[in-house]
Amino acid sequence: MPDEAVAREKAEETSAFSHPAVPPDVTAAYGDHPDQVVDFYAPRDASGPAPLVVVLHGGAWRAPYDRTHLSPLCDFLARRGFAVANVEYRRGSSLPHQGAGGPVAGRWPETFDDVAAAFDALPALAAEHLPTADARRVVAVGHSAGGQLALWAAARHVLPEDAPWHTEAPAALRGVVALAPIADLALAEELGVCGGAAGQLLGGEPGLFEARRPCADPSLLLPTGIATTLVQGRTDTTVPVALAEAYADAAARAGEVVGVTFLEEVGHFPLIDPAADACAVVAEEIEQLAC
Repeated sequence: MPDEAVAREKAEETSAFSHPAVPPDVTAAYGDHPDQVVDFYAPRDASGPAPLVVVLHGGAWRAPYDRTHLSPLCDFLARRGFAVANVEYRRGSSLPHQGAGGPVAGRWPETFDDVAAAFDALPALAAEHLPTADARRVVAVGHSAGGQLALWAAARHVLPEDAPWHTEAPAALRGVVALAPIADLALAEELGVCGGAAGQLLGGEPGLFEARRPCADPSLLLPTGIATTLVQGRTDTTVPVALAEAYADAAARAGEVVGVTFLEEVGHFPLIDPAADACAVVAEEIEQLAC
């Protein structure tokens, strides 16, 4: 990987994480665990019901990265007139993963339990705590690992019928905007994305990865019938462009068209950085699906 690309992405990451956290208007629980909460941001200067954006943060499904780092993006979207729900979920342990040099990614099945439970609870929670949200115009947005979860949440009706998260009907979503998503878990493992995080998410043991992929890998859960757009920086060195391309190809083979917006000279983090032009593009993509 060229030193210039690494330096550029580091600078983009520094910018994205330089913004102070923005406290929500209200926080509500969707379960008993401390991580089973949703932060709500009311739309600023809304003249009527506003589209609801359900946000899932990234961070390779690892414990050190929580919803707080997306709070500036949530505030940015609220100032653009959206109602926003910033979902927290259980992530991997804070302890190193068997000498792998970092925390384990994800929990099986808790990470998926939480995302499913949050989406199931959101209509009632939003009605109670965010009455300006329009439940008929909901868009799921996820960044990186959160992009995988957003795509997965929109595909629960495509899950095997014996999967605990399977639903009979599609989610009540206008669409999904997945930002540099880890959208193909097998390819992510092959490329070593985020230090093998995809394998850890599915259990980290031989045999579990392939056994659990049909219930977790968005690239296998197609077609969804839900409008989907991927936004990907061309110079992303954290989640390579190849993952977005692989998901779009898988959708095409399943007879579904997925929109892909590639941003030139943009890496992984400007997509969630309110100071970056890429963030305005993200808001525009959300608006197109929410209308």
